[in-house]
Amino acid sequence: MDSTNQYIQANKDRFLEELIELLKIPSVSADPAYDQEVAACAEVVKDAMEEAGVDHVEICPTAGHPIVYGEKIVDENLPTVLVYGHYDVQPADPLELWDSPPFDPVIKNEKIYARGAADDKGQMFMHVKAVEAMIATSALPCNVKFMIEGEEEVGSENLGIFVAENKEKLKADVILISDTSMLSNENPSITVGLRGLSYVEIELTGPNRDLHSGVYGGAVDNPINALSEMIAKMKDEHGHITVDGFYDDVEEVSKADREAMARAPFDIQSYKEHLGINATKVENGFSEMEGASIRPTLDVNGMWGGYTGEGAKTVLPSKAYAKISMRLVPNQDPEKITELFTEYVQKITPSTMSVKVTPHHGGQPAVTPTDSVAYQAASKAIETTYGKTPIPLRSGGSIPIVALFESELGLKSILLGFGLDSDAIHSPNESYGLFNFFKGIETIPHFFKNFAANS
Repeated sequence: MDSTNQYIQANKDRFLEELIELLKIPSVSADPAYDQEVAACAEVVKDAMEEAGVDHVEICPTAGHPIVYGEKIVDENLPTVLVYGHYDVQPADPLELWDSPPFDPVIKNEKIYARGAADDKGQMFMHVKAVEAMIATSALPCNVKFMIEGEEEVGSENLGIFVAENKEKLKADVILISDTSMLSNENPSITVGLRGLSYVEIELTGPNRDLHSGVYGGAVDNPINALSEMIAKMKDEHGHITVDGFYDDVEEVSKADREAMARAPFDIQSYKEHLGINATKVENGFSEMEGASIRPTLDVNGMWGGYTGEGAKTVLPSKAYAKISMRLVPNQDPEKITELFTEYVQKITPSTMSVKVTPHHGGQPAVTPTDSVAYQAASKAIETTYGKTPIPLRSGGSIPIVALFESELGLKSILLGFGLDSDAIHSPNESYGLFNFFKGIETIPHFFKNFAANS
């Protein structure tokens, strides 16, 4: 066992205690009511970096939530790794579905349960602790920079501005991100592709006010009924999205790549049992793994209108709303897809209604080459700590800033995630395995060592 790993093993309890304190902060970026807590969390991240031995740590204000930046320059002539992560978290609602309070971390079943445990505080914090271990044992083999933001969960609106204005400060050779998951602890994987995103909200308006459903029902169209019918038209019986032009630019994945994906272990029965479903629903001609990674999607994330309180209220609502996300694959442009979707919604809106489509955040898809020095460094690092060569897999999720980094900084990202699909990110009872947390801290120094040796 080398000195860095000895340091990690000796400080495991402290690392976990510090993560617990970080998870107690409700840094919910989407809700202005938590702005003070988000700012406080940035301060805690800054302090953690400084205590780890990172130099020149600063909190960089933006028009929204701040970015925490820090660097440790060993030698200007050595390669530089830029670590990206985020300290903001998703809202914890619905609170009644949590088995324990979301911001009162609980350890059970060898997991830590809290909002942000896996996405992304636990994974971001691994890098801080890994760098601490390398610095403490004089084993940091190259330069490292940190850029930890507080707006990832609301679309990273101000990150692009920060990146564009600080290209020299952010100059590096590769970007290292842990905000993804592995196939399993028994079969480690590295994410080599991400879907893009177009997120929109529909507001459908019928009468100018809520009406009595007995007096007006049967004569005046109901916006909730109408919106339900519109949404039903957005996919056909084969799971194919019906928005005009939606598939025009979709990348067709090669037969060889699809065969490689099919070799990854996948137990459909366990998959269904874990999710509590009787059957899956996949676009015709594609497997579950393909449907969740290399194919675009259209999903309703929320729908509401009318009366939803206790008891009965016989109302014919004035408005109905829906939030819809479309996951996109390489070559699909989110702005174009948003425009096509808006035109389609306007086309299928009944004459009894008026409609408004509001775009929210989006992002470009991204693909990482597996033959690069950085990917090979990550693959060998995982092989060292897990004892297995990781499987390269595309993810169904979106990290819009990956494409932003490539366009603005000219850098590819390595998505060295240690989460699992069972971590329930964005859901009640989010968790992160203690094994994964510590294994990540152990693996990251090997990436640095491999990358520095071969760059």
